[in-house]
Amino acid sequence: MNTPGTVKGFTDIFHPQSALYSFMEDTARRVFGAYGFEELRLPVLEFTELFRRGIGCETDIVQKEMYTFPDRKGRSLTMRPEATAGTIRAYLESGMYGRGTVNRLYTCGPMFRYERPQAGRMRQFHQINCECLGAGNVQTDAEVLLMLASFLHELGLEGLRTELNTLGCRVCRPGYKEKLSEFLHGLDPDALCPDCRRRIENNPLRVLDCKVPACRAQTEDAPAVRDHVCAACAGHFEKLLGILGKEKLRVVLNPRLVRGLDYYMRTTFEIVSENIGAQGSVAGGGRYDGLTSLLGGPEIPGIGFACGMERLALALAQAPDERERRSFAPRPDFYFAVLDAECADGALHAAQILRTAELSGIVDFGEGKLGSKLRQASRAKAEYCLIFGATELAGGKVIIKNMDEGSQVSISLATLADWAEIRFEHKREIGRKGGCR
Repeated sequence: MNTPGTVKGFTDIFHPQSALYSFMEDTARRVFGAYGFEELRLPVLEFTELFRRGIGCETDIVQKEMYTFPDRKGRSLTMRPEATAGTIRAYLESGMYGRGTVNRLYTCGPMFRYERPQAGRMRQFHQINCECLGAGNVQTDAEVLLMLASFLHELGLEGLRTELNTLGCRVCRPGYKEKLSEFLHGLDPDALCPDCRRRIENNPLRVLDCKVPACRAQTEDAPAVRDHVCAACAGHFEKLLGILGKEKLRVVLNPRLVRGLDYYMRTTFEIVSENIGAQGSVAGGGRYDGLTSLLGGPEIPGIGFACGMERLALALAQAPDERERRSFAPRPDFYFAVLDAECADGALHAAQILRTAELSGIVDFGEGKLGSKLRQASRAKAEYCLIFGATELAGGKVIIKNMDEGSQVSISLATLADWAEIRFEHKREIGRKGGCR
């Protein structure tokens, strides 16, 4: 077999990992829906100009990491490296902004960046994004942060740290950038990495975000943006800290937190896991009140965040007891073991009766010995194994084995629907009580 391999940085996601991704998405839909957010499905391809204008031409993403190519008409297209710019494009193009209401949108899906593959970040990676558009008040900042914290809690994550900073606004940030540039130009350029030497000239805030130890040492005494914001931005940030304190959300102030995208202003934040090593950020975002006008629309306030699903999966793998207790994939109710070929049609019909009663399960149509079938049922983690061979077919019966207890009974096929209905009611009762099978 001479099948081509996968492209470097792209990977297949099989079960049970795929079930974990579904669990994260389902949890997002449930939690975000409780806050009034609605799902938006975005295209993977956008015109390159969207990201150049939205993300910023001087960012590493635009300069180094985008998958960009011309289409057959010579137009430059890019596989989306992030979702916020696309969400704003869809929001403006659809005319949602003209309704005069706050719009809360979330999206899930793959993103693409050409960078060195590493744990928790492939060249095709997956994100869950939330964007709240049309509200500039500090309470919205707090609500978005609390919703993110609730989502991560519902996933069962522990050992998380919420880092927070303010980046000022278009009124006060130019003055801070001038002071920062003056400080950076006073450093020994030979002590900085090539990227930081370039950033000093075209994007000085990103120098603070550099992870190279030598660069971090050089900028240890750099002026903090929080000390140079205007009164309005300072008041906004202090009010936010007060609200989060009342809601018992602990935060850590991080003056280096500037994020990697040009459109952020005022509130910026990251959620960092202490359990997955140096690349510990599992979510991040902030306020971007100027982005809609940058992309050709009216001035509309906005705030949002993105969660890296690969990073979340790494963190979930490290979660203690909660990770072990939760089954991300639904447990099959039944495993139908067919022992003889002539029983296959009857097993198919019986399984459809079970599924009509909203039970889930697998039918093994292949012939085989009972011991082998029971082992397969055990591997599938089925609650019951239904055993159906020539003897059962002749008697119009089926054997039902409880895989947890080891007990078994033989019932008439004519009463299988009644048995299934009892099992479904039991499942529903457990669901109402919030238990897990």
